[in-house]
Amino acid sequence: MQNSTMNKVNELSDYNVHKNSNYLSQIDVDNAKDELLVKFFVDEHSEDAFTELVNRYSDKVYRLAYRITANPDDAEEVLQEVFIILVEKLNTFRQESRFSTWLYRVAANASYMFLRGGKKDKERQVSFDDYKPYNDHGVLEGVQDKDWSDIPDYKLLSLEGTQLIEKAIDELPEEYKIVFHMKDVEGLTSKEIANILGLSLPAVKSRVLRARLFLRDKLSDYYSEWGKN
Repeated sequence: MQNSTMNKVNELSDYNVHKNSNYLSQIDVDNAKDELLVKFFVDEHSEDAFTELVNRYSDKVYRLAYRITANPDDAEEVLQEVFIILVEKLNTFRQESRFSTWLYRVAANASYMFLRGGKKDKERQVSFDDYKPYNDHGVLEGVQDKDWSDIPDYKLLSLEGTQLIEKAIDELPEEYKIVFHMKDVEGLTSKEIANILGLSLPAVKSRVLRARLFLRDKLSDYYSEWGKN
């Protein structure tokens, strides 16, 4: 995936790569901070610095794009677009936030722009307006609470179990799915997510909570029955 992305970038971009040997000797590309690699690429047009950024973030960008588009081919297309954007726009990064935060914002915007092209299958999503199994305290309302805490991890993490989890995540409404992915999959802080998506901190925390509750309820029937076997 990384090779195809770099090939696509090289095909579609026309920047000139040149290196300053004195500057290069002072930089350990493999261990340099993201922000230093950005400066290195912007100032010196270093292909090594850009390649290292691709190596560090291509999988993360792909996962985010896939979570939004729900299609591997679409996610790959978004991935390529994101790194083409970086070639053209990396000089606009002002280090007012971490590079990873800035890149996630670029990736999220590129993914949503792609979806606005009409390739979104909206029928597979549910609406939280129609699905409210929990009250504001996280307590089930009108649904029998089911205990599956005794199920061993090997069952929960089996292929069948992980496929079910992925399916449940994909059924989250878009605005909850992206927040859940950033928080519980990529490990971003609520503050970083708020910065990336332009949301208030309380809104991020609320969406994460509701997404987790939704997933817990979706998985309860399956795992509680499984635990009886």
